[in-house]
Amino acid sequence: MTTLLYYDTDQIYYEEIEGDPEYPTLVFLHEGLGCHAMWKGFPRQLCEKTGCPGLIYDRMGYGKSSPLTLPRTIRYLHDSALHELPYVLEQCIPKRPFILIGHSDGGSISLIFGAERPPFLKGIITEAAHVFVEPVTITGIRKVDAAYKKGEMKGLSKYHGENTEYIFRAWADTWLSDWFQIWNIEKLLPAIQCPLLVVQGRADQYGTERQVEAIVSKSSGWAEAVLLDNCGHSPHQEVPETALDIMSGFIRRALCSCLSKETQKNFLTTASCE
Repeated sequence: MTTLLYYDTDQIYYEEIEGDPEYPTLVFLHEGLGCHAMWKGFPRQLCEKTGCPGLIYDRMGYGKSSPLTLPRTIRYLHDSALHELPYVLEQCIPKRPFILIGHSDGGSISLIFGAERPPFLKGIITEAAHVFVEPVTITGIRKVDAAYKKGEMKGLSKYHGENTEYIFRAWADTWLSDWFQIWNIEKLLPAIQCPLLVVQGRADQYGTERQVEAIVSKSSGWAEAVLLDNCGHSPHQEVPETALDIMSGFIRRALCSCLSKETQKNFLTTASCE
């Protein structure tokens, strides 16, 4: 098992995917109840399609990483974005270009991190990211919470083991609490200057198109929005071929301006810059 030592006693589990070392690394950030294994084959498929290397890891409390020991605060996503993620990047791919691909909570973490304008960040892809709390978000989480209490989500234990109860309650109780309803990261968006691809299913049970509109309209750089018909909260699982095509196309376009001419020729063998 490949792990990083985090704050002396904790372990962060990660996996790397081989790719061309001249291309940026695709860094995958999982959802609020996810982990590296719940991405299934999608990261490897996207890396193979683009030629890029990849990095997947379990945030603290998830999957094979160490359990959470402290209660969450309204800044729990900031903590992941500004402390845990930079540490993983520095340990695994120091001073190398990368693109973040974040699903749900992972997408929000990517945006918070992107607002810091890190020098090696070459783009962000979000799937179903939130920048504020909506009524539909609360309704969706309440339904999942009810299902969990009825024992209908036992499959989570396959991925989180003994951490399942703690991580589920941390996620659901935080988002359903009165104090979290004011959570909002829209004020950070103008600081984001790297290319953005904002993907969301039109049938997303946790967010509306208002999330996409806010991210695209308020960020400062080039931003693309893709709304997918007949798709809910997880495009990479529900419409994987479409998600692969959309993301790989964005990665090629985003890198036209940051790769050397020779590397561009190799990278763009199957698509031209638009």
